[in-house]
Amino acid sequence: MLRTQGISGMKAKTWLFTIGVAASCYSYSASAVLGGDEASVQADRLQMNGTIRTTQSGGFTLHEIQAVSGTAVKEYVSPAGVVFALSWTGPSLPDLRQLLGPYFDTYVEAANAQRTGLGPINVQQPGLVVQSGGKMRAFVGRAYVPSMIPPGVTAGEIQ
Repeated sequence: MLRTQGISGMKAKTWLFTIGVAASCYSYSASAVLGGDEASVQADRLQMNGTIRTTQSGGFTLHEIQAVSGTAVKEYVSPAGVVFALSWTGPSLPDLRQLLGPYFDTYVEAANAQRTGLGPINVQQPGLVVQSGGKMRAFVGRAYVPSMIPPGVTAGEIQ
């Protein structure tokens, strides 16, 4: 049984998991982060070493980055040029520190507060929604700032 300064069992595993995720996501670069601007979407493409496809859809522009790892990240940009939502799917998690930017610490805090073991994460706050889940080689998730969603666009469109 794993024991770390009085922390045992599932708590130690959760603690080590959180530290591992935070450490693996530590490299932060200027990129299209949640709440950031559209001009930096290319930085994410370069960071992920992927290809990008851009489409217009009603009240937003969708940039879909396909990484060589097989993970796809969609970045939803409002007509004002602000990244208001993200979604991801693939065999590995994207760099959430990079993608969530200033919202990353809020996400980690909220996720740790609700976490009782392994399983999906569902952070529902007035200023941030993050839903993430899956299993090895099949991860999915989305994140958005409710107040940034453009008029006429619903959270259900973020997939």
